[in-house]
Amino acid sequence: MTDRNDRVRVLYSFPLRLGADRVCYTAWQQVNGLAAAGADLLVFPASLARPVPAGVRVSPTLARGNLRLPFRVVGTVRAVALHDRIVARRIEKLAGQIDIIHTWPTGALETLKAAARQGIPTVLERPNAHTGFAMAVVQRECDRLGIVLPPDHEHAYNAEKLRKEEQEYRLATRLLCPSEFVVKTFLDKGFAKEQLARHIYGFDEKLYHPDAKPRDTKRGLTMLFVGVCAVRKGVHYALEAWLKSSACHDGTFLIAGEFLPDYQEKLAAMLSHPSVKVLGHRNDVPELMRKSDILVLPSIEEGFGLVITEAMGSGCVPLASEACTEICSHMKTGLMHKVGDVEALTQHITMLHEDRALLEMLRTGSLKACSEITWKAAGARLLDVYRATIAAHRTGVSSGLPQTPDTICAGA
Repeated sequence: MTDRNDRVRVLYSFPLRLGADRVCYTAWQQVNGLAAAGADLLVFPASLARPVPAGVRVSPTLARGNLRLPFRVVGTVRAVALHDRIVARRIEKLAGQIDIIHTWPTGALETLKAAARQGIPTVLERPNAHTGFAMAVVQRECDRLGIVLPPDHEHAYNAEKLRKEEQEYRLATRLLCPSEFVVKTFLDKGFAKEQLARHIYGFDEKLYHPDAKPRDTKRGLTMLFVGVCAVRKGVHYALEAWLKSSACHDGTFLIAGEFLPDYQEKLAAMLSHPSVKVLGHRNDVPELMRKSDILVLPSIEEGFGLVITEAMGSGCVPLASEACTEICSHMKTGLMHKVGDVEALTQHITMLHEDRALLEMLRTGSLKACSEITWKAAGARLLDVYRATIAAHRTGVSSGLPQTPDTICAGA
């Protein structure tokens, strides 16, 4: 299955509502990209929120017609486990019809076991860093800030969740890592480099595109944050840097996302500054990005930072921490700072406020790189990873995975 003319037969298992928000949207776009790249797709989602391309076969595990199992009633953990068991049973009946299986965290354990029995190679999506690392780093930051996460928060320490995910890590043929930061968190936990396959996420160029109108270089700088306003996203660092910069005097910092109540209360003094506008959850993010000069994402832990590609496609220059994707390349497609380095972030904001020629240069660099970071490009990249994984599995060689093209990082 190394011939690029052969259609790779993919079983794509997703334990949530494909096409809904957050990772559900990411998975849906992956399916679209893979279909465009020519994969032969059989998709087993828990349920389907949006249609998929023609030719993609879909068989939900927890829905039939307009009826679907209510996660709120049975609980997400139970529902995801049920999905996993159903997919595992289906695999037993598909012997010889699948080349590779794509799985997602916490809903893959039984599926991976069944695949191993059938001798089918598998990949496990890693939309975030190693879960043990993520839980620990977020807890340290919460302790520093004096914030207590709710027990059911996705990054609150959960021994059972961590145990299950670590079992999945060991069973998968390859772990799909969307950034070098994610790779490093697994290497630091003792995983072999050969098990870590690099791929990327993308953006929808139909939704995210630059404004045709020229920008007024004399107006104040507009900085935007988009996402869940959580400790791990470093909103507190963004606020501190913004208020220390010269941009806050005649500029605007827009925050599009919902806050954890304790976190919002802790940041109340900074949020009350007249230059800061808390917008809450928004459905007009593409327009917000087109109207903003820079996007800030000072995460302390991240998988990829999908909003970075979306901002680049919109002509909005990203300012990101090194925990985010290296697609944001320093002084080429954006500006990067070390995690928690408020002084550096302050300098970057001030620099772009005072030097609009530099802002325009970075904006041009971002837009130039966009053809390499669409969901279609990401789908082609992922299909190459599948082919390499299948070939390595068949030969018993744990090598041959393609590396991320330098052009993606260089943006040129």
